Parts: sequence; structure tokens; C-alpha cells
Amino acid sequence: MSESEAASIYERIGGAEAIDRVVESFYRQMSLLPQAQTIRAMHGDGLIGMKSVLKKFLSEQTGGPVLYSSEKGHPPMRQRHMAFPIDNYAADVWMECMDLALAEHVADAETRVQLHDKVQKLADMMRNTG
Repeated sequence: MSESEAASIYERIGGAEAIDRVVESFYRQMSLLPQAQTIRAMHGDGLIGMKSVLKKFLSEQTGGPVLYSSEKGHPPMRQRHMAFPIDNYAADVWMECMDLALAEHVADAETRVQLHDKVQKLADMMRNTG
């Protein structure tokens, strides 16, 4: 097993600082892209709490510290998002914002694809309308 295979995604991207940069960029993209305005509106005016939750979730999902489930328990993410209509377009635009953030802050292409795949599963799971 190579060193890059043994290291977690969290370690390979640069840990908490990299997660912070990705999440900040993600929400910036969501605010800037015209096609993302509907999903940006679903997040409300204050993003501090949302950013914190996403940072904790991504930390855990990438092999970093278990911050999300230790605070919130096992993530019934789909259930928490059922109040919001998330169709294919919304999930795809959400993913577009994330991909732009990953491209900006994750230099290694293989690691970026691995992280994209993890986050894509989340976006796919959130779809709840046709």
C-alpha cells in the first residue's frame, strides 16, 4: 500500500484548514452562481451554523476527527432535508458549487475525485422530488 493510499483524504487535502477553505468556497460559489440562488435561499440568511455543520460532516466523511456524529448522532441527513424540495437540478447545482470549491482547494486530482465521489453520494441521497 502506498503512502497516499494509507493516508486519509482528510490528511491528503490538508486537514481542518483545507476543509474550512472548501466549505467557505462552496458557500461563496452558492452565493455567486445565478443558477444556485434557489438552493442558496434554502440555507437562509445566516450561514455560520450551516458552515460549521458542513465542516464537521466533511471532516468525519474524509477520515478526520469524528465531529459531526459525536454531536448529532448518526446522520439521518435525508430526513433532515425533507422539508426542502430538492430535485435533480437543485442537487446538481449544489454539486456544481462543491466541485468548484474542490477544484480551487484540492490540488491532487485523484484525491479530488475521491472526495467528489463521497460528496456526490450525499447530493444524490438528498434528492426528494422529481
